[in-house]
Amino acid sequence: MSSTIQSKLEILADAAKYDASCASSGAPKRDSRDQKGLGSTTGAGICHSYTPDGRCVSLLKILLTNACIFDCAYCINRRSSNVRRARFTVDEVVTLTLEFYKRNYIEGLFLSSGIIRSADYTMEMLVEVARKLREEHGFRGYIHLKAIPEASQDLIAQAGRYADRLSINIELPTETGLKTFAPEKRTSTIRGTMAGLRLRIDESKGERKTHHKAPRFSPSGQSTQMIVGADAANDATILTTSASLYASYGLRRIYYSAFSPIPDSSQSLPLAAPPLAREHRLYQADWLMRYYGFEASEITEGDATGMLDLSIDPKLAWALRNRARFPVDINAADRDVLLRVPGLGARTVDRMIAARRHRTLRLADVMRLTTGARRARPFIITPDHRPVQDVDSATLHARFAPKPVQMSLFG
Repeated sequence: MSSTIQSKLEILADAAKYDASCASSGAPKRDSRDQKGLGSTTGAGICHSYTPDGRCVSLLKILLTNACIFDCAYCINRRSSNVRRARFTVDEVVTLTLEFYKRNYIEGLFLSSGIIRSADYTMEMLVEVARKLREEHGFRGYIHLKAIPEASQDLIAQAGRYADRLSINIELPTETGLKTFAPEKRTSTIRGTMAGLRLRIDESKGERKTHHKAPRFSPSGQSTQMIVGADAANDATILTTSASLYASYGLRRIYYSAFSPIPDSSQSLPLAAPPLAREHRLYQADWLMRYYGFEASEITEGDATGMLDLSIDPKLAWALRNRARFPVDINAADRDVLLRVPGLGARTVDRMIAARRHRTLRLADVMRLTTGARRARPFIITPDHRPVQDVDSATLHARFAPKPVQMSLFG
């Protein structure tokens, strides 16, 4: 690798670290009957991402360029930012991807970019990278492209034919926040492009049900990213926006990225980053909405500030606010009821339901099935266990909240 390429890679890989929406979850295996094909998302595994079945995949995560015509206040690559700029050519990205794959460093590519000249000009280069990899080099590895909402629908349609996943950043949870910190962008444009993507993805799935050789369009769906802590939006607002995005556009996933203070930023931005625990709790709350049947309003109910409790997970916080619903009998409760018990995950619940068809489950069985049995005990009933009901929620909160670390001169 030449020193020039190495220098560009250092700048543009570092610039890409602010984009959290990098995962290959759900990517189907591309047809590899062509023995000249390269890459696979099903092999063992730089950017590491984990698929739902636990596989770790490595992706080359870079920007095509960190130059940008937009001046979003929260972005390190905004046009007024005093950072080192660099730009790859299309062929340089293609060569890097192939060479890194051949060395077994990566299994795919995550490619985003700042906007140069125009949205269409930039999107055209992103598409050309994917086209060359697929058509000229037979690359069958995973490709995730960050689509530019202001680009033409025709270019985004081309991108979907080559990429496994497309993503469009919603940027901030409210339109007011976007107008304040990114006045050159429009929520209506972003959402309109998301809607167009969903329509094309759904059409492609329908065609493939009747014609299995029909071309695929972004088979791993679409995702988005939301910056947390740059504006005044509370967690209730963020989760409400997320629920709307999932329902309206069939997103595979929303990524939450804690705002990171940047040099020479606007005085209207926070001076300090939000606690990383907030980002973590939002991911947990997002999981509850997607897989556990929770509504966004339930997760933050009871807190006038609309913020999640950072000291305990949101399912436990909900259970402590709703003690009247507990304890539940694990041998009789329905699945949706068991899913709301702290410490019980979806797989654990399914195993319990399968096991109780053949035997009566006791506390020891629960302890074997889940590592969260300690959290579950105050909320469940078994033939040999009935929790003490006069323990108040504040006491349980204190029991499960992390204990402060005691520091000493000797560590």
